[in-house]
Amino acid sequence: MLDIALIRRDPDRVRNALRRRGLDPSPIDDVLRYDEEYRSTLTAVERAKAERNQLSAAIAQAPDKAAAARDLRPELDELAARIAQFEEQTRSLSPTAADSRVRALLENMPNVLDDSVPDGRDESSNVELRRWGEPRRFESVPKPHWELGERLGILDFGRAAKLSGSRFAVISGKGARLARALAAFFLDRAAERGYVEIAPPLLVSRQTMWSTGQLSKFADAMFADADADLFMIPTSEVPLTAFHADEILDLKDLPLKYAADTQCFRKEAGAAGKDTRGLMRQHQFEKVELVWISTPDASFEALESLTHDAESLLQELALPYRVVALCAGDMGFNAAKTYDIEVWIPSAQTYREISSCSNCTDFQARRASIRFRRDNRAKPEFAHTLNGSGLAIGRTLIAIMENYQRPDGSIELPPVLQPYAGFSLLSTGANA
Repeated sequence: MLDIALIRRDPDRVRNALRRRGLDPSPIDDVLRYDEEYRSTLTAVERAKAERNQLSAAIAQAPDKAAAARDLRPELDELAARIAQFEEQTRSLSPTAADSRVRALLENMPNVLDDSVPDGRDESSNVELRRWGEPRRFESVPKPHWELGERLGILDFGRAAKLSGSRFAVISGKGARLARALAAFFLDRAAERGYVEIAPPLLVSRQTMWSTGQLSKFADAMFADADADLFMIPTSEVPLTAFHADEILDLKDLPLKYAADTQCFRKEAGAAGKDTRGLMRQHQFEKVELVWISTPDASFEALESLTHDAESLLQELALPYRVVALCAGDMGFNAAKTYDIEVWIPSAQTYREISSCSNCTDFQARRASIRFRRDNRAKPEFAHTLNGSGLAIGRTLIAIMENYQRPDGSIELPPVLQPYAGFSLLSTGANA
């Protein structure tokens, strides 16, 4: 959530950030107007209380206190009524009140963009920063992963649809073992880089979802149990980020770095038939998530480190990829700056997102009240939170299957994965 003090201090910066995202900046005017009403009402309360105190002092100093109290009683009663009215207005207008108009507006405003975020309306304006690896040249047209997987007997979309409907998959045999091997490989590398592994709940409260910026903006995309008021996590970013909600951390403990391998649940609508086949866009998918909690002065350096951690996994897997900086119009609600890592998909002859690494600055921490002290006497400050995929299991499976396919339809595993999987080749009739 945005800081009301930032809007008071530099409203033009926030307006400009909204315009760059392609959003209407007029809510800033509403925030400032409601905030001025609140502060004016607060001033009126203080003035009325000062007048009441003066009258009370006059009564106390009067020679005939009883007569003075009788004469001034109407003014005191009027002041008491005004104070009660102003205090009620103050409660309803307060930026910290649950039903505040200011708070309602702030809750639905995205994070302020970092100045380094490129301009642009959509993904076509994202800026490529670097590439790693050369896409393989195939002698024949490379097959898509769903065709490879079904022929090998490791992917079954028909039975998944029978069980659950569209946008689900059954991964079986050596395919399931490969998915498990990827998760273990990613988590081992995370541990080597100082991440603490967490096994969080997959169901979280409404407050947890709200505190990490998932509600109310993305409520329609979530699976929820209305009776229990619990939500299935869309990513383990949610419980990992909220892990320290309502806590004051010690500076010496920062940065905190967490990793989790979980199933994730989203109502993936897709775009006009895009990614309707295969594993690319599923309602349920597995992902290893990386989360940092950092000091404000180190968070953008942390973003570079987080992105490097995700990139290094693709380098070990020898999968070609590129890194792009998202433009203003393609940025997520919570993020101040985002890098997408896109892996090469041979069947599509293009790069597709496999990780998105974001610095959310104090946006989530302000909602979740995640703070730290620089020393015992210092005032608590809001931390900065960062997150990124390290990596998405399904999309990594796609990339391995398509980049490592052989002319006969078999798939050779990257050498680094073979000890984790316990085999080196996926081939017809050998996938149990």
